Amino acid sequence: MATDIAKGASQDEAAAAGEAGQGWPRPLYSWYVVGVLLLAYTLSFIDRMILTLLVAPIRAALDISDTEVSLLIGLAFALFYTVLGLPIAWIADRWNRRNLILVGVALWSAMTAGCGFAGSYATLFLARMGVGVGEAALSPAAYSMLSDTFPRDRLARAMAVYSIGVPLGSGVALILGSFVVQAVLAAPMVDLPLIGPVEAWRTIFLWVAAPGLLVCLLLLTVREPRRHGVRQPAAVRGDAAPPAPGFMAHLAGHRASLGALFAGMSLIGLVMYGVIAWVPTFFARTYGMDVSQAGLWFGIIMATGGAAGLVAGGTLADRLFAKGVADAHLRVMRLSILLGGPPLLAAVLMPDATLALAMLALAFPMLTMHGVGTVALQFITPNEYRARVTALYFFVVNLIGLGFGPMLIALLTDHLFGDDGALRYSIALVTGVALPLAAIALTAGFSAFARDLAETGDPAR
Repeated sequence: MATDIAKGASQDEAAAAGEAGQGWPRPLYSWYVVGVLLLAYTLSFIDRMILTLLVAPIRAALDISDTEVSLLIGLAFALFYTVLGLPIAWIADRWNRRNLILVGVALWSAMTAGCGFAGSYATLFLARMGVGVGEAALSPAAYSMLSDTFPRDRLARAMAVYSIGVPLGSGVALILGSFVVQAVLAAPMVDLPLIGPVEAWRTIFLWVAAPGLLVCLLLLTVREPRRHGVRQPAAVRGDAAPPAPGFMAHLAGHRASLGALFAGMSLIGLVMYGVIAWVPTFFARTYGMDVSQAGLWFGIIMATGGAAGLVAGGTLADRLFAKGVADAHLRVMRLSILLGGPPLLAAVLMPDATLALAMLALAFPMLTMHGVGTVALQFITPNEYRARVTALYFFVVNLIGLGFGPMLIALLTDHLFGDDGALRYSIALVTGVALPLAAIALTAGFSAFARDLAETGDPAR
């Protein structure tokens, strides 16, 4: 037994030494980088969602309507987050990615704190725009960094752990809504050092912005990784291998595989963003549960189940890919739909809240396995374009998923069913149509993805 353990340890050390010899960082440091980026991603989602928990006091303080609040939550953030993600990603493909992320974290944290000091609707709108601009710098640069920090056979797990920031940040925000927010709002005014008395709701923005300083300090301990697989001009390489194609030529040449990924993830996002937006209200309207209580349980399910599903999906994709399954990541995405779709559909049709929560707890670990789609993008994209392709991916997926998912469910409730109590059927209809279409789109892209992977094979890996 001791001999086997020693042999295994020596093999791990040899593998690590081999990776270091090829320019890959040591595994312990690589996972440290993942941890820092995960912390940044989690914080970004808390900062992004915190305003949704403070609708009532913000409306009262600024004397604004529901429509104006919805613009603060959605348009002010999402428009600049998605559109500016493209030029920022262009910078990430050329500049120091660590420094770009550091600037982004500092900007969105300062703007989140600024939301707490906004004295008018216009200043709050501008602050929310700033949060979106800052957060746009994170994911495209982070995915590109991770692709140069981990070899292909371990990349899916690393990106899955990073992606835990989505359910973890969203879950923490919902849990905050059930505990901390109510506790803070119980006090009418709070005395801040050097500032004086301010309305209690404003201090919540300061509390969620403060950890950004810690993340900035941690980012200073992260090194910009060497870019693997960058295609040099023939005169520099001394051979006749072709350089990377132009960005638009790359998109056109990979339209089948990229189209399958974009379509599949957009349809999944349509369902996921819609469910996240409306599930607490669904529990209130269907079962008479308090919205804060529903948010608490749903937040726990998202944080734990979502994290477990992302890690499971990344591990499964890595193992299948190591066994030679070229389209492993698309297959895992389709599997997540086949396993998670039925319990999600069943959840909104359950006769009581306990069964509905149980079905959601079963569905979320399965559905979040689809997060390996971002890994597939890195595999078929040259290093020169990774940040831009990732930003384009987020632009499309967020525009369709975040932009239309919650709205589509609301439109069906208002205009097809014409009954607030029919929210469950709107969720069921969107889920029952969008997820099968996503599975079909992903299946159609299997062969194209395998072919593009072979053609875009990164020799450094």
